[in-house]
Amino acid sequence: MSAPDGLPPLREVVARHGLEPKKALGQNFLYDLNLTARIARSAGPLDGVTVVEVGPGPGGLTRALLAEGAGRVIAIERDPRALPALAEIAAHYPGRLDVVDADALEFDPRPLLGDRPARIVANLPYNVGTALLTGWLSGEAWPPWWDRAVLMFQREVAERIVATPEERADYGRLGVLCGWRTEASILFDVAPTAFVPPPKVTSSVVHLMPRATPLPCRAGALEAVTRAAFGQRRKMLRQSLKSLAPDPLPLLRAVGIVETARAEEIPVEGFVALANEWDAQRKKAGVEETPA
Repeated sequence: MSAPDGLPPLREVVARHGLEPKKALGQNFLYDLNLTARIARSAGPLDGVTVVEVGPGPGGLTRALLAEGAGRVIAIERDPRALPALAEIAAHYPGRLDVVDADALEFDPRPLLGDRPARIVANLPYNVGTALLTGWLSGEAWPPWWDRAVLMFQREVAERIVATPEERADYGRLGVLCGWRTEASILFDVAPTAFVPPPKVTSSVVHLMPRATPLPCRAGALEAVTRAAFGQRRKMLRQSLKSLAPDPLPLLRAVGIVETARAEEIPVEGFVALANEWDAQRKKAGVEETPA
């Protein structure tokens, strides 16, 4: 029986193209078209919107995005086995699906987007999801090229994305970066049984909305400060920040943070203040800015 969009069922597509999921590529396919439609709808109205999708695989979510009215989908897929299946979807939706054979970690979609912001919607491969998100958040230019992102992660990663100092076990560099530049929330969970093959963990769909005016800060500085602070999260900041400054006490005192505090206790605003002060002290000492 054909799916509602007139294309063959995903299981048939996978079998015909020999698309058994590869663990090395972090692939777990979603066959439930009701679930992929729910994810697509979570990205808001899509009429006329350009959507960037990473890791479409056989195209279940791709089909949902197009069926929900996306004006154009740019699907970035590094597995050459999936390209013929995606080409069939492109033929079914003429002019609305561009398939890019590339590694999303190395591909910049901005030259393909035109003047309007795009939207990122993806069931991200587990093995690169965090790295991709960090890259999308850490560019010095802001607002970014995307106006919102709806992304699926392992539940534990999703909890780190939305964590605050009140959830100290989950709060870390990722929570600071996401909290600084976005408003992030977990929309819903997806059970392992929804995937083929079923992962060993629950997944969660996360919504990230860029803040129009995040606190002023150099992204590279914030990354450097949080890397040092959370790299030794059980230690007091007066010790963990020694990789940034031989004596961190003047840095901490300048922004009003007690020297016995630990990284997990510091809110986003505190880390931004630390990063700005670190930059100011380096500039005063004649040290050039370097990327994190």
